[in-house]
Amino acid sequence: MSGPERPLHILGIDTSCDDTGVGVVELAPGGSVRVLANRVWSQTVHAQYGGVMPELASREHVERIDRVTGDALAEAGLGVDDLDAVAATSGPGLVGALLVGLMYGKGLAQALGVPFYAAHHLEGHIFAAASEADLTAPYLALVVSGGHTHLFDVPREGEYVLVGATRDDAAGEAFDKIARLAGLGYPGGPAISEAAGRGDPAAVPFKEPLQGQKGFDFSFSGLKTAALLAHKAGARPEDLAAGFERAAVRFLVRTTLRAARAHGRDTVVVSGGVAANRALREAFAASGVRAVFPGQGLNTDNGAMIALAGAAAIRAGRGPSPLNEGAVAYAPLANA
Repeated sequence: MSGPERPLHILGIDTSCDDTGVGVVELAPGGSVRVLANRVWSQTVHAQYGGVMPELASREHVERIDRVTGDALAEAGLGVDDLDAVAATSGPGLVGALLVGLMYGKGLAQALGVPFYAAHHLEGHIFAAASEADLTAPYLALVVSGGHTHLFDVPREGEYVLVGATRDDAAGEAFDKIARLAGLGYPGGPAISEAAGRGDPAAVPFKEPLQGQKGFDFSFSGLKTAALLAHKAGARPEDLAAGFERAAVRFLVRTTLRAARAHGRDTVVVSGGVAANRALREAFAASGVRAVFPGQGLNTDNGAMIALAGAAAIRAGRGPSPLNEGAVAYAPLANA
């Protein structure tokens, strides 16, 4: 593992959806990286709508980003002039929201005269877990969140082969919709997890999706339909949550384990907001495969993971991004 001649401080910014995240990491001469700060402002304005309103998200980012950046630098014990590079998410995500962080990051880098790195949101999620364990390829990576459910094989650093993806909703999106259906609140992930602890997972039968498939795709539409029918039949919200959580977790773990065996990988990186789910972590822990999760505060969207992606680019010897790099709503990570 190579590194710079002196410690470098990289600030990362993520405004891909409804969290304003700014983090700072230090890249040591030996190539190791440690998180110095990770500040996230989670928007609450969307709760009344049961989902993210893009225009409101963009406005909130504009109002908060300068304050969150200052808080992150203060937590790291650094001044703005101590920064050696700036990274920001360029995609995928909500274009209006992405533009706030992207333009702020470019402007900051240009004003300081330091390199700017445009980062891929999903790669940031992967680095949030891989860097936590100082993990190097090869491994399998499951990115599972409110906007993404993707399974990648990572044979070498910086190389991503798409193995499977959701055919409809992302896992976190399904959690949100079923939580709203059952009247459990928003965001759905924590609400479902809390209610599931008080429910009977056997009270509402859910069938595992895509049984018998040869590939490694995901689908949550069938589970949503089953939840709707159970709700109409009068199922208790707690039982509905428990049954759905158990079925979704089993589906995610079994599909990932099949892919790991097929690709000869004994390590799986699990990242994204749904990676914070306790039942999912316990299921992977009991699976026999080495499962690596992000550290505290690095599961959901955050700026530290983008700073980690910037540090990885520097460590790999990649040059800075051009300042005309644009925000992209759809940006596939797979390059093979």
